[in-house]
Amino acid sequence: MNISDIASLAKVSKSTVSRYLNGGSVSQKTKDKIDKIVKETGYLPNQFAQSLKAKRTFMIGAIIPRLDSYAVNQILEGVETYLRENKYQTLIVNTSQKIEQEIEALYTLNKNKVDGILLIATQITPQHLEAIQAIKAPVILIGQSDAHVPSVIQNDFDAGQTMGELFGQQHFRRIAYLGVEEYDEAVGIERKNGVITGLKRYHQTPDIYYTTFDLQHAVLSAQQLVSKYDAIICGTDNIALGTLKAAHQQHLSVPKQLSIAGFGGYDTTSIVTPSLATIRFPYKQTGATAAQKLIRIINGDTIEQVEVMNFELIKNSSIDFSKGNE
Repeated sequence: MNISDIASLAKVSKSTVSRYLNGGSVSQKTKDKIDKIVKETGYLPNQFAQSLKAKRTFMIGAIIPRLDSYAVNQILEGVETYLRENKYQTLIVNTSQKIEQEIEALYTLNKNKVDGILLIATQITPQHLEAIQAIKAPVILIGQSDAHVPSVIQNDFDAGQTMGELFGQQHFRRIAYLGVEEYDEAVGIERKNGVITGLKRYHQTPDIYYTTFDLQHAVLSAQQLVSKYDAIICGTDNIALGTLKAAHQQHLSVPKQLSIAGFGGYDTTSIVTPSLATIRFPYKQTGATAAQKLIRIINGDTIEQVEVMNFELIKNSSIDFSKGNE
């Protein structure tokens, strides 16, 4: 069984089958037809010969900041599923949130001739941009944006504003925001500024505090705050979970004495007691969208510079709505 046989059975040209095998542009109807024939015949293309002919390796690099992140793992699942369905393999590099390792990974993956790179970073520095411009492999940013690099991001500002408005409607007297430092543009700046803007509509100004993405660090930071405020909006669900734990440690009733909310939509927010209010971001879809855009670039297509994903407000039971407008 070869390309000619597949083309004959599908009643299409050999060039169409070749485009299909190389991830090129083929109509969905034709793709479904060839898919069926390939599965029925058990045809396996010679990937080495394929890559030589197409000048591709069918390998995509994914640079991630850490392995113990719900958001990162969900994004990776979306990436890997989409790439596998399109006959690409994924090379994952964990950088442990170290900028120098992210820079090194860009050069290393390019040297290993990956067809493209997906970069999930907490910040984009001039060194990142220098590396991206220097290497041959196209790069898509996930979670952060820059005017010079295509990206897929969450709608952090609008999500923050939505949460800020929700808390503003409840007429809390003392509100705090516990997030991460401004080195992270998406979470540290956009999300925080959205919360501030949303609360401002209701003449509220939160006190601002910082911690890290780490759950245990969040617990320690929140221990200093939970008894001082009626409500704490947290920059991530991990920080919200840490704040909930700190409240329990100090025997505070949530939401009667302290209302808490986060961002992310982690599965754990629905199984803790009380269930945590949050903003759910479509992380799997984000990964799949980024992978799709990267393959389009590889195939020579033009894409939009920035893709902004939607979000969903999940109220749950960690907010006291008794004094609000609801």
